Amino acid sequence: MNNYKLTTAYDGSRYNGWQKQGNVENTVQGKLEAVLGELFGHKIEIHGSGRTDAGVHALAQTASFAVDTSLSAAEIREYLNRYLPEDIAVTALEEAPDRFHARLNAVRKTYAYRLWTGDCPNVFERKYMYSVGAVTDIDAMRTAAEALIGRHDFIGFSSLKKSKKSTVRTLHSIDISQNGAELRLTFTGNGFLYNMVRILSGTLLEVGQGKRSAQAAALPLSTLDRADAGPTLPARGLTLVKVDY
Repeated sequence: MNNYKLTTAYDGSRYNGWQKQGNVENTVQGKLEAVLGELFGHKIEIHGSGRTDAGVHALAQTASFAVDTSLSAAEIREYLNRYLPEDIAVTALEEAPDRFHARLNAVRKTYAYRLWTGDCPNVFERKYMYSVGAVTDIDAMRTAAEALIGRHDFIGFSSLKKSKKSTVRTLHSIDISQNGAELRLTFTGNGFLYNMVRILSGTLLEVGQGKRSAQAAALPLSTLDRADAGPTLPARGLTLVKVDY
């Protein structure tokens, strides 16, 4: 039995997220498993590094699967890219150690949220960034971001109502960069709660627009109350950039 590490890029605009669940159809995982099933003639189950929600994109989502085959990794990858929809691509496929698991072995993930601050809409990248108008105080956003970095209970920055599992995560870095009218927020951490990056981005955006003080941005870390954080920004601005092992 061969174990494989698979890396995919996808435009999540028309999908109901990465993960198959219940009666949710049209998922990225579902498309990959369907093509692998056609190639090998039986059901193949793949394990992603984590979920991306409906409308969220990925530059390098990682998954793993096992199958008994004489085909090379290059042949499997070529078949996948031939028959997958044009908005999903397998960018890398390689044999991995038997115990490798894309979710269980992940140690760090990086997400980027892209904001468009121009007064003219960005026609060609409208599906990949959120248009917000002027952002006047990027320095205040950076000050606010510093207080969010570290090991904290991030339940106040999540759409989770409650959780039996720990909601403590370590946020290693938040990078805020500007390139013309694009403002990009890049988050690296050991894991992220449901909607956490989109809520962190919404909170920092409010700081940049003068709707919230830099000091108030970290309030949900002490109150653990979702009501004290900013809005959940739309999925289209979020991209999973990479997963580290």
